Amino acid sequence: MTSTDDAPPLRLNGRALGRFSIMAVINRTPDSFYDRGATFGFDAAVAAVDRAVAAGADIVDIGGVKAGPGEEVGVAEELRRVVDVVAAVRDRHPGVVISVDTWRAEVGRAVAEAGADLLNDTWGGPDPELAAVAAEYGTGLVCAHAGALAPRTRPHRIGYADVVADVVAHVTAQAERAVALGVRREAVLIDPAHDFGKNTRHSLEITRRLGELTATGWPVLVAVSNKDFIGETLGQPVERRGVGTLAVLGVSALLGARVFRVHDAAGARRALAAVAAITA
Repeated sequence: MTSTDDAPPLRLNGRALGRFSIMAVINRTPDSFYDRGATFGFDAAVAAVDRAVAAGADIVDIGGVKAGPGEEVGVAEELRRVVDVVAAVRDRHPGVVISVDTWRAEVGRAVAEAGADLLNDTWGGPDPELAAVAAEYGTGLVCAHAGALAPRTRPHRIGYADVVADVVAHVTAQAERAVALGVRREAVLIDPAHDFGKNTRHSLEITRRLGELTATGWPVLVAVSNKDFIGETLGQPVERRGVGTLAVLGVSALLGARVFRVHDAAGARRALAAVAAITA
């Protein structure tokens, strides 16, 4: 287990983040698997940020493209969905860390200019210029693993000799490349990206062996909230995966994860407070 004192440094928006940080999901999409477009409108998205910050979120992660297959969303439309929200949130919440979920360098540049602090590249680096953008603008970068899948595609009979070894090799190489390009080491996170390029068995194996990622010394982000591997394991639809999500968050926290990307910021904050109390 990793304590606050020996945790590797993580600094975003001028803030040194502590042992556990909550990243709240803000979907600026009409077709999210979770909220079905409830926060697609500009006002709804900003209000969702307000609620997340009030609930204890340290980071808000704004995304303009659904992760899964669906209607094509070009660069211009993604920009339209996210840039104005980033600017509004920067004005309303100067102390919050603003993350944007994108794999595109063009979008990364625009949101960095609007005030974003972190570029969350959930697809594992399909656009090699994104890391250079993070370096140019001084933002942080999330380096994830998606099994070399193209963005917004699902795995088909994907296999790994050792999924955790594959994840560790990819994300650490991406992280070192980012630092070599000029991204601050203390602003780089790694994410195994549960369910991205993985089946349920892979995602469960990553969770069991998450300590191998935290042992690399890079701060680890886990994005497991209401995902399919939880639903398949428990036999539950999206709307009934909350308890499973909290269980996975607790295990991940015990194994040293630092940032937790969630839909329910308040519930995650309580669960992580319990883990912190138990391990104090």
